[in-house]
Amino acid sequence: MSADPFAELREQMIAVIAAETVFLTGELGKAALSGRVLEAMAKVPRHEFVPVEVRGYAYVNSPLPIGCDKTISQPFIVALMTDLLELQPGDRVLEIGTGLGYQAAILSALVREVYSVEFIEELAEQAKQRLARQGCANITLKLGNGFYGWPEHAPFDKVIVTAGTDLVPPPLLNQLKPGGRMVIPTGLPDSQQLVLVEKDPKGRTTTRNVLRVRFSLLEGAEA
Repeated sequence: MSADPFAELREQMIAVIAAETVFLTGELGKAALSGRVLEAMAKVPRHEFVPVEVRGYAYVNSPLPIGCDKTISQPFIVALMTDLLELQPGDRVLEIGTGLGYQAAILSALVREVYSVEFIEELAEQAKQRLARQGCANITLKLGNGFYGWPEHAPFDKVIVTAGTDLVPPPLLNQLKPGGRMVIPTGLPDSQQLVLVEKDPKGRTTTRNVLRVRFSLLEGAEA
């Protein structure tokens, strides 16, 4: 069997993520991300979750187009958002915005169950095929409006939203367990912040702005 031709590029990607984290220590409040997260990112083949035309750029620290006017987030942002969730092996996680499934594949390697909602049928269909090829058996996918979450499977230990909203959607907050964490980009398109939402054991929530970001907007949020 030939060695993985992308293995070295993945290692370089991890090194770039580590350097970016050090550079942003002041804003992030730490100089390194979780080893478990970086390990998962070193294993999951990002090139399998982008269109073939941009495969050569899969491990560059940059967002890439995935079709339907959507993008896959840059690796550093994927790593940071995953790290902020403080995932535990037994967690059940809700992801809003499956895209082509890369973030779901990372989550799949770190937790017990992933529930992922995608608004665009073409992306949802492709994600299903790509995740199946990678043997990600603990992910359940749904085509639907992510603004409303997935109440049938709530509550969730963690929630990750990969599209921007003006405010945190109330249904998602309701579906987060006490003691849970949510990571979501919020604010107006030109001044979005990556926000960490924490719900304490009594159900009270606090939010913290982590970093300036730019995400495409959550489809269906206007509803």
